Amino acid sequence: MKTILISRPDAIGDVVLTLPMCGWLKHVLPGCRILFLGSTYTAPVVACCEHVDDFINADELLALPEQEQVALLKAKYIEAIIHVLPNKAIARLAKKARIPLRVGTRNRWFHWLTCNRLVALSRKNSDLHESQLNLLLLKGLEVNDFPAFSEVHQYVGFTKVGALPGWAQEVLHQKQTEKLNIILHPKSRGSAREWGMQHYGELARQLHRLGHRVFITGTAKEGELIKDWLQEHAAFVTDMTGRFALSEFISFTKAADGIVAASTGSLHIAAVAGVHALGLYVPMRPLHPGRWAPLGTKAEYLVKPVGCNDCRKAPNTCHCINEVSPGAALNRILTWKSHIG
Repeated sequence: MKTILISRPDAIGDVVLTLPMCGWLKHVLPGCRILFLGSTYTAPVVACCEHVDDFINADELLALPEQEQVALLKAKYIEAIIHVLPNKAIARLAKKARIPLRVGTRNRWFHWLTCNRLVALSRKNSDLHESQLNLLLLKGLEVNDFPAFSEVHQYVGFTKVGALPGWAQEVLHQKQTEKLNIILHPKSRGSAREWGMQHYGELARQLHRLGHRVFITGTAKEGELIKDWLQEHAAFVTDMTGRFALSEFISFTKAADGIVAASTGSLHIAAVAGVHALGLYVPMRPLHPGRWAPLGTKAEYLVKPVGCNDCRKAPNTCHCINEVSPGAALNRILTWKSHIG
């Protein structure tokens, strides 16, 4: 096979944990061409991956008249598509475009009608990491050997990060060499259980007291949600919410020393960009770090070391994640100093 399309028009974290598929395909099928079908929002993330040869914007594709959708896919000479995120419209389109090999999972009824290679894969009760589950879909291409989980991060290929804007460089460089630039990313757009703002406040104060610089990141909407908190902690943090396009945020994250966040796309970006990434998790399946831990040589996480399902039906009152103390997070961050050159 020469041209393979990976379809995952999904959220940032999901896309990041799909990128190892691209690297592994390049490894086992030298010379193959990898296309990625993703959303407008995640295009800057995919653009950072050295293993992706071309990007197809799913939002723009599906907005076209059907005949033009088919023509666009046919013009790419795609020989196989892997539906990592099941999407009925895309699955039907791939069949209409007569992509020769169409891989989907057996547990989606519309894949039985639109795919000609079905993989038995159940994510709900699996003990595997999300990146490993994604890789298993390559069985549809008769790829049956996979890297160990400890090696998966080597196939992300997150090497094409753009330059940081000059104004942001100036913000980061206003520090003493031995001190750290730490990003706290407190919100998750509802994708994860969140650490309490009181904890983030205590951590910010402790970091500031030690001379480190703290940056609060998030969307403009998230900044508005924590506006009062930001005003209360103005002496200890620099508010960066709403100031970045996604490509700029990626560059800013890579230029900082580390990030603390829940299981969000921002955490996963930092991890594959090669900076320290401390994730805050709940011990509840399927949200636990066994499934969603960040990938990277400097990636780590904190989680209450017992199983718990108390907040399954009450996501806004999760006590387990708040049992991870600011002091525990601070102790992990302070170990980063020995790795900062």
